[in-house]
Amino acid sequence: MAASMWEWLRRRKLLVDAFFAAPILLLSVPSMLGETYGLGARLYALLTVLLVGPLVLRRTFPRTVFAVVALVSFVQCLAGAEPVQANVAVLIGLYTVTAGCSFRWGLAAAFVAEIGAGTATLRYPTGTDDRKYMFLMLTVLVGGVYVLGLHMRTRRAYLRSLEERAERLERERDNEVKVAMAAERARIARELHDVVAHNVSVIVVQADGASYAIDTDVGRARQALDTISSTGRLALAEMRRLLGVLREDDDAGAFAPQPGVAEIDDLVEQVRASGLAVTCEVAGTPAAMSEGRQLTVFRIVQEALTNTLKHGGPRVRVSVRLRYADDALEILVEDDGRGAAAFDDGRGHGLAGMRERVAVYGGDVRAAPRPGGGFEVVARIPVREEVAA
Repeated sequence: MAASMWEWLRRRKLLVDAFFAAPILLLSVPSMLGETYGLGARLYALLTVLLVGPLVLRRTFPRTVFAVVALVSFVQCLAGAEPVQANVAVLIGLYTVTAGCSFRWGLAAAFVAEIGAGTATLRYPTGTDDRKYMFLMLTVLVGGVYVLGLHMRTRRAYLRSLEERAERLERERDNEVKVAMAAERARIARELHDVVAHNVSVIVVQADGASYAIDTDVGRARQALDTISSTGRLALAEMRRLLGVLREDDDAGAFAPQPGVAEIDDLVEQVRASGLAVTCEVAGTPAAMSEGRQLTVFRIVQEALTNTLKHGGPRVRVSVRLRYADDALEILVEDDGRGAAAFDDGRGHGLAGMRERVAVYGGDVRAAPRPGGGFEVVARIPVREEVAA
């Protein structure tokens, strides 16, 4: 409520400035009626209006208002008219210029006000000591108002810098959230590519086998159809899990278990059931690895086997070797298929995805045709963060 009221007042400068100028006008009414200063009521009222009236626009046109009230006061002084209560408008104008304009304009306004103090001291007849006291008092008033204006100007600049910094931090936070969301979507895209490419490759191979065996070996064709069914269900389940991460009102998918090194045996059995001759060997003592590293290992093996299914050709054999060293896990997947002679449409992103995954953990990967025929994927993944560093 208070914040909304403050914003309402900030948008109505004329109303607020008129409200603060009204007390000066009210205090001048008794003097105008009683002619306390020896001035005629009309002259006193005229001076009061000329000095107080411009204050309504003091924040809208600060320099113009100060120039008007300073000029009126200077003419008043030259004409010998006695000072009136509304002459305080000069100090109000000085404060407004100092607080709302640049440092140079504030200094210039203070200089003009100080000239006015000196002129008033010389113009109005008093004793020598009284003149010194009067000049000192007016100088202190001008200096105090000038310092107060500088303080408010500095404070407003500080508050503006805080508001700008808060807005900048909010924009940076929103940008970081967007970057994180984009990175998460890219990760999900890679996951979807691995899941869909692998399972669709298995389904295609099984469907081809079933079409060849349906007339000669009904049992083998039925087995291929069962494999197609189970593989399709598995692909749908994984796709639902990954796409569930994108749901704004359901974060359960983010906590679903990810495949790791232990699931490589199931992956090999699945590929082997599709008719591909696969052997898997593990050397060394398995090291404890984070879930992210295990997922990377699984996806590399999965992508390598998928590439063999797609490009290896008939009666291809593939071997998967995992070798645990003290500081890293080495992965070797090689086949005796077409190798460099395999057709590549240039639309695959599996090899690029493997490199990105391995680079996250400071490892390296190489995928290329073998000199003697076939294709190989060689990857090395550090098992600990300090090794990658």
